[in-house]
Amino acid sequence: MIAKRLFDLVFSIPALVVLSPLMIVCAIWIKLDSNGPVLFRQERIGREGVPFKILKFRTMADQNTGSKPLLTTQDDERITRCGKILRRLKIDELPQFVNVVAGQMSIVGPRPEVGKYVDLYPESSRQKILSVRPGITDNASIKFRDEGAMLAAADNPEQEYIETILPTKLSIYEEYVDNQSLAGDLLLILRTAWSVVR
Repeated sequence: MIAKRLFDLVFSIPALVVLSPLMIVCAIWIKLDSNGPVLFRQERIGREGVPFKILKFRTMADQNTGSKPLLTTQDDERITRCGKILRRLKIDELPQFVNVVAGQMSIVGPRPEVGKYVDLYPESSRQKILSVRPGITDNASIKFRDEGAMLAAADNPEQEYIETILPTKLSIYEEYVDNQSLAGDLLLILRTAWSVVR
């Protein structure tokens, strides 16, 4: 666990430095494109069930989720012009390196969910998945890279997510926890980069 934490810090701190020019450009673009804050913060469930605020570049015009759906489909009318590009290239996820440095997340690990969907985890899955820090990327992120399009094609996006997508994600998350290694994490980082380039 200590080795993984060191890996996260050694990777994420230089990443923040190297990517800072790009992140500054994105921040300016977001402000010019629509009204609202640069960053989107949302409560997610982290290691051992501790909630934290995940950071993303804001990609939607209306971030007041109150009665709005927690899931975002590809054709969601709230997505801004620059948001479509940031989402497609996964650039909106870059601020999560700050979550990694803060110890709330890891570079690689099960993606953190909102409490509503974590409550649906079977107890055995919940205990296993929440035993590790959630990650910026994992095999489920690659497999469901076009999740927004899948949800947009469904008659009931939330039902599709709960009954079809989430169970598959849980299986992938558990497999990661059972077989995690630094070498595997490095391979996943490379696979994630390649999927974005493709």
